[in-house]
Amino acid sequence: MTTNHSSDKPTGTTHFGFRTVAEEDKVALVRDVFDSVAGKYDLMNDLMSAGIHRLWKSTFLDMLRPRPDQVLLDVGGGTGDIAFGWKKRGGGKVTVCDINREMLSVGRDRAVDRNLSSGVTWVCGNAESLPIPDRSVDRYTIAFCLRNVTHWENAIAEAYRVLKPGGRFMCLEFSHVIVPGLKQAYDAYSFNVLPRVGELVTGNRDAYQYLVESIRKFPPQGELAAMIGDAGFERVTVRNLSAGIAAIHSGWRV
Repeated sequence: MTTNHSSDKPTGTTHFGFRTVAEEDKVALVRDVFDSVAGKYDLMNDLMSAGIHRLWKSTFLDMLRPRPDQVLLDVGGGTGDIAFGWKKRGGGKVTVCDINREMLSVGRDRAVDRNLSSGVTWVCGNAESLPIPDRSVDRYTIAFCLRNVTHWENAIAEAYRVLKPGGRFMCLEFSHVIVPGLKQAYDAYSFNVLPRVGELVTGNRDAYQYLVESIRKFPPQGELAAMIGDAGFERVTVRNLSAGIAAIHSGWRV
């Protein structure tokens, strides 16, 4: 049986970083964070990963193996990185679904600037209740988003629902460092340096503090893999990136 990583909180509440908040409040709180950083989202990820997120996304897309006859749903991908990479690698139609309208606006503008609007649809929606028909997509991706969702298991169940049989679920997310010495250094950077740098560069210390804390509250690799299996996915695999600073989880709807 899968352990619920949020079991240390009272019923009806959830984690917003290290804070305990009412479940119904988390969506608005997360939206406020990303509203505040939407225009500097790439810079945010550069600071969070020391720029390595670009290589992680490239590896993620390589594993995805886009094909022109496949339809992709990219959840939480408002600024378009995964969608654009999918199209550039020869993938078929893609729908980008994000709960944050500011992020979607940035993504649409970037699509126009890069001449990548064709075959890309932008939809505002919640990962826990996707406005997408059952068994309608070949690939489902969620990159640096799942940890911000209130009920992770609901989002994974929704992924299973919208995928066709034979479809693939892939998640790229900050995770838990597996090398002890590196873990200490990464924690020191995350908690002592990153919020201060975030404040200097973007003027928003609280957003970076939340993002750092949200990573620590997210399930470890094995626990998330078990959650994906519990949702019905098979052939579940985990690939650690940069010693577990991030990880790619994959599963198939058979």
